[in-house]
Amino acid sequence: MNDELVSMPYAARLRAAWDGDVTWSFRHSPVAIVSAVVMLVCVVAAVFAPWLAPSNPYDLASLNLLDSLSPPLWETGGKAGYLLGTDDQGRDVLSTIMYGARVSLMVGIASVLLAVVVGVGLGLLAGYVGGRTDAAIMRVADVQLSFPAILIALLIDGVARAVLPHESHGELALVVLILAIAASNWVQYARTVRGSTMVEKNKEYVQAARVIGVAPIGIMRRHLLPNVLGPVLVLATINIATAIITEATLSFLGVGVPPTQPSLGTLIRVGNDYLFSGEWWITVFPGAALVIMVLSTNLLGDWLRDALNPKLR
Repeated sequence: MNDELVSMPYAARLRAAWDGDVTWSFRHSPVAIVSAVVMLVCVVAAVFAPWLAPSNPYDLASLNLLDSLSPPLWETGGKAGYLLGTDDQGRDVLSTIMYGARVSLMVGIASVLLAVVVGVGLGLLAGYVGGRTDAAIMRVADVQLSFPAILIALLIDGVARAVLPHESHGELALVVLILAIAASNWVQYARTVRGSTMVEKNKEYVQAARVIGVAPIGIMRRHLLPNVLGPVLVLATINIATAIITEATLSFLGVGVPPTQPSLGTLIRVGNDYLFSGEWWITVFPGAALVIMVLSTNLLGDWLRDALNPKLR
């Protein structure tokens, strides 16, 4: 009997979550379900690539140049064990896609998390404090918005390469790439949170917190932050796709991750050299993987935006 009593609150919470507006919307949206399944497959394949991939494409001892430029298995000349063919170094294309997706997803998610932390913090500060603090933060944001995100990322990456020692470029490439993409995306979160904060700070629950002596940092953290995270969550979901594309673009241009840690953008750049000579699979399959990841993420973001909008319920 006691066990039942203990388990009832937890079961009730699970039931309430299952019957909630967001989960109901998800269960009745085929597009969201398919997108979530596709994204889950991509994430599992990327995270568990060392165990799921047919081979380790970056183990030089296992590469055989005699297998280079082999077509997919169903094409004439395809070899067993290479479902999607091989590249110019004899690496299995399927394995390179799984390993490359790890880098793309890691950079995309990490850069968005960093941009959210910086943008939400500055947006809360600007919206709650106002005055000169608000003006200074927003003027910096306005200046940054006048430059394309890819240009800011290229600038930060170039400065980092010039300042850091040459021998550390490979080791710090991922960190620099994450910082560059995050620095180009924080403005969207800051402006969104600032607008929501300026509306929420004049409501009665915030005024009551001030009257009882809650410190401003406590009001922002405990009262304002939970009420402005809805739009941030939607924006972050969509921006993961944007960050992945930005990382792929930088890697395609040769200023992203080093060749020893290739992402999908690097694989597309390598395959582009062989596209018109008939070895189309080297660039088409990584490009298709990139499109699938970005499309599924965008569709999930669109669904989440509609699910969290009370006007559309």
